[in-house]
This record gives sequence, structure tokens and C-alpha cells, in this order.
Amino acid sequence: MMKVLIVEDDEELAGLIKKMIERIGIYCVKTAANGKEGFEIFLYFKPDIILTDIQMPVKNGFEMITDIRNHDPGIKTIYMTGDMSQFQTRLEEEKTKYKASLLSKPFSYARLTELLHEYRKERR
Repeated sequence: MMKVLIVEDDEELAGLIKKMIERIGIYCVKTAANGKEGFEIFLYFKPDIILTDIQMPVKNGFEMITDIRNHDPGIKTIYMTGDMSQFQTRLEEEKTKYKASLLSKPFSYARLTELLHEYRKERR
């Protein structure tokens, strides 16, 4: 069973993403409102994949993933942002070094599904 953690400060968007993921048959999904909360949930939930916004209060997505990689260096990460250009250099590093994926907001259900199916194939 695949476990997914969504870290997104927009509560409505987090709920929508959760419903999208559940629609494809992944029912073990938790949400967090910021990077600090996301890290705390990670510690006990141990997700297989994390979908995280980059710009959030308290702790941003990059900071949270850095902390998480101290516990799980291979954690599969999908970054979400409305402004990829602002984070271009860091995102390219993440793609190259950690095989992170990117979702530009707004994104389609089809694109999210594609990324999750790719990850399922990698796990086999």
C-alpha cells in the first residue's frame, strides 16, 4: 500500500489533491499545513511519497525535505509551485540529484496521476 503525504498551506487545495489521489485508489493519504507539521507527520506516518508546496509559512518545502532526507535520503518528492522560474536552479538540482518531480500550479488530474503511476512502476 502506497502512503502519500501532502504538504500544502492552502487547505482547500490540499483537500482537493487528497480527493484526486484517493480517486486513483490510494487511500492512505495525510495532509499537513506547513513544513514543520509535514516533518512531524513524516516521522510517524513514514510516507512513500511527499507532494509539497514550496512557499509555506513556518518552514518551506525545501527546508522540510532537507530535514526529511536526514531520515530517508531516498524519499520520493513532488514539488508544487505556481512560480517555477523563481526556484528554477534549486528545482533543477532536485531533479538531477534526487529525481524529484515538479507540478506547476495549477496542474491537471492527469499529470498528477501520471506522476503517481510512474512512482508505482519504480517501486516494483
